[in-house]
Amino acid sequence: MKLKLLAIAVASATMLTACGGEDGDDGRDGLNGLNGQNGVSPDAAPGAPGSDGANGEDGQDGADGSDGKDGANADAGAGTLTRIATVPSGAEVTGLFLTEDGDLFFNAQHPAGSNMETDNNGVAYNTGTVGVIEGVSFNNLPNTLISVAVPESDYERQTIQTAYGSYRVIGQTGDQYEGELSEELGHIYNLDGDTLILENDMPDFNGFVSTGANTGYLFTNWEEYPGGMSRIGLSKSASGEWSVEDAMMVNFANVKGTGANCFGSVSPWNTPLTSEEWIVNSDVNSTTYASWNDPEEVANNDRLNRFWQLMDEPVNPYDYGYIVEITNAVSPTPVPVKHFTIGRYEHENSVVMPDRRTVYSSQDDTGGVLFKFVADTAEDLSSGTLYGAKLTQDAGVNDPAVTGFDVDWVELATSDNATIEAWVDEFDGISTEDYVDGETSYMTVADVEAWAAWVVSGRPANTTYPTVENGGGKVTAGQPMDDRAAFLESRQAAKQLGATAEWRKLEGISIHAGRVQEAIEGIDLIPGEEVENAYMYMGIADIDNTMIDGEGDIQLSGRVKDCGGVFRALIDSDYSLSRIEPVVMGATYRSSLDGAERCDVDNLSQPDNVIVMQDGRILIGEDGFQENNTLWMYEPHNK
Repeated sequence: MKLKLLAIAVASATMLTACGGEDGDDGRDGLNGLNGQNGVSPDAAPGAPGSDGANGEDGQDGADGSDGKDGANADAGAGTLTRIATVPSGAEVTGLFLTEDGDLFFNAQHPAGSNMETDNNGVAYNTGTVGVIEGVSFNNLPNTLISVAVPESDYERQTIQTAYGSYRVIGQTGDQYEGELSEELGHIYNLDGDTLILENDMPDFNGFVSTGANTGYLFTNWEEYPGGMSRIGLSKSASGEWSVEDAMMVNFANVKGTGANCFGSVSPWNTPLTSEEWIVNSDVNSTTYASWNDPEEVANNDRLNRFWQLMDEPVNPYDYGYIVEITNAVSPTPVPVKHFTIGRYEHENSVVMPDRRTVYSSQDDTGGVLFKFVADTAEDLSSGTLYGAKLTQDAGVNDPAVTGFDVDWVELATSDNATIEAWVDEFDGISTEDYVDGETSYMTVADVEAWAAWVVSGRPANTTYPTVENGGGKVTAGQPMDDRAAFLESRQAAKQLGATAEWRKLEGISIHAGRVQEAIEGIDLIPGEEVENAYMYMGIADIDNTMIDGEGDIQLSGRVKDCGGVFRALIDSDYSLSRIEPVVMGATYRSSLDGAERCDVDNLSQPDNVIVMQDGRILIGEDGFQENNTLWMYEPHNK
């Protein structure tokens, strides 16, 4: 089970700086005087030539020239994009993870099943693939990068191409590693473990947890209904060769399973954080999917049907849509813990700040919210306060490439996992027999509106949820008001209190913890650089729909549209975000064209996950229109 991975070498581009003008040069010396003429007698023969006249006096120095004009400043938005790798036809670039030693993991999610070409190791990329580029530390890159070519041949289109080194597969959907893995990689079973529900070909997040020098576990999300996570034990030899030592699928039975496990992160205390994404299935004007328990929907919606196969009892939608921490991560039996405190919505990713209390989470949806959670205690996400971001757009501009936003934070509520889980349990046992057409068995918008009014009025005692007749849900009708709306219907709750619910596909978010900590706390952590500003980078796959509709807090133009872009948020001294600005955008969206041509192949096409490197450069993985999505490296003008 040896996975031998080849070397990669990469580099960066340099930037120009301008300077002020200088004084003009001194004027030139005057010319020498002319020689004297020979003497002449009218009667005599010509005399001998006279001696040369004396040189004239030097002319006076010319006046100093006027000062030159100051040089123009370098382009504030300039930066360099380099194509580091391309993935096979049909695949997204997912799972970007950079280890402390600079090893880069990434995946090819759902490549086309028709890909038949094989790489130099005989591997065909026609199912979900997890792998690594190895051989050079991405923490110590050279100064100049070359770009891999846009694929042209069948071989290039159907395999992973890299600018440096080569990609080597660690695992693919269905792998059992010579019997070491009893449940095939990416395969999802019911909670009893006796029925295969899904052969999942959608590996997403990777997170490497070190257990010593050149050893550790690679955790990988498998994004579908139901979802899952694998753990692969890895070791790396002195010559750079990786070996798979063991493998397992993490058991989520203690939290009633998991769904749509998208991107994620590793906490500062080395626990993977996996994100449950599109399972919530609501929109900006609604709450939880009313047809979750509709017998016709359960029977005919493949994804929902599979979820109802997880267990024998009715499936409660409020059990899913959270950040799940994998505790005891390197023990023989990892233990998932769902953090209801961080809110329920379409989680793309979460990032814990170096204070080990502040957590930011992105919502990948139309009309999404940027959330913040502040834990009561460092390294303990089980209790704390949830916030939503309120944006104020720069006045007088709307182009995505130049328009920024000031950020304020709207407090939603404070609670703990045990309290919220008790609220969730009140919705247990709702079956398909309880469904009534035109009604919902879950919380309603009217419930959330009533909650928001209660919060604004100071949470007065003796306030109750609305009755069913007044639009309330069946479970809460007439009960004393509480804060469950903030944690079970977080997007709608944030919207009702004034937070901005207008992001469109707010995807991966990322920091480099060392850079942030150096900038905020003044600790020298980045070799050869004094980091002055701390940023969190944010991938936005689509800048359209609620971001360009001319309403609300975000009113951008539709120039970039589905090509997307990357923003970054300035982190203040208390680890709060105060300002969001664009970094790099896709090219102008060409709506008159079809397919991949709508976004320029040499620019971003729907950026998905992002990683901030130690030197401040950004790795960007695409989920776009191109036949072969790209792994980009971007060097910002300033870091």
